[in-house]
Amino acid sequence: MAHSSILITGSSGTVGTALADALLKRGYDVTGVDTRPNQWIDAVDDCTMVLDLGDKSELNKLPDSVDLVVHLAANARVHKLVQNPVGAQENFNTTFNVLEYARKVGADVIFSSSREVYGNNEQMIYDETDTYVDECESPYTASKIGGEALVKSYDNCYDIDTAIVRFSNVYGKYDASNRVIPLFIAQASRGQDLTVYGDSKVLDFTYIDDCVDGVLQVIDQFNKSAGTTFNIASGKGTSLLELAKIIVDSVDTDVDITVESNRTGEVGRYVADISKAQKVLGYEPESTLKAGINSTVEWYLERTDLFDDILK
Repeated sequence: MAHSSILITGSSGTVGTALADALLKRGYDVTGVDTRPNQWIDAVDDCTMVLDLGDKSELNKLPDSVDLVVHLAANARVHKLVQNPVGAQENFNTTFNVLEYARKVGADVIFSSSREVYGNNEQMIYDETDTYVDECESPYTASKIGGEALVKSYDNCYDIDTAIVRFSNVYGKYDASNRVIPLFIAQASRGQDLTVYGDSKVLDFTYIDDCVDGVLQVIDQFNKSAGTTFNIASGKGTSLLELAKIIVDSVDTDVDITVESNRTGEVGRYVADISKAQKVLGYEPESTLKAGINSTVEWYLERTDLFDDILK
């Protein structure tokens, strides 16, 4: 199951950019696909096709042959999809189209899912079996649960080998969104107070390098990965309030942190059980949260022009 040509959907996003860059440096034949050009790395932009995978007519523009598709593309903001659930429908349609493309060209598939599939219940630590449709908290969650089911159906019905990776709060460079970490960094840097949604919220924050390393190991060991689901995360929980304090300290500013109730649709407590990835793949995340935040803050402070977009 060795792969030499890889298509990455969502290649202009945070994980997609870092993964494409890593694979290019390894000598892979990489094709990126996104709805926008890559603004971060010229080499990744050069191999990125700008098109909408939700539009079936666009699929004809994709390469006639690739060995592996890494499907990262998604509308990935939980709260935004609560406000506008059509984004969840787009996620499902895109996943269907990507799987049809993979079936047509005979490619293997890695599907990026989310910790959101575990929902909200009394647990703190979750392994890969703790997924419950009844605990589905949001349209985004539904799109990932449904996406996983669709991937499994193609694995079972057609000659496609698949693997699923579930990410959790990936952070680091290549992100101009208003996700919590870039938002807190931008606010703290501009002297604005921070708002934490959920005084008891505990989440597993994964530094981008550790996330990409996990995906690379799934690719490198696809003979072991096929048919399997892995949590790719840090395996450690941090409260949102503690995260805000770490960012304020790293930015070295004096702002207030206020706490409000958890927002609808968002998982409140999650720490990944990464023992399967450790055992099967030898996956070992290396970055502590403080080290990862310090590196992330340093990256953003060299690009303060991003803060205007983040704070919109």
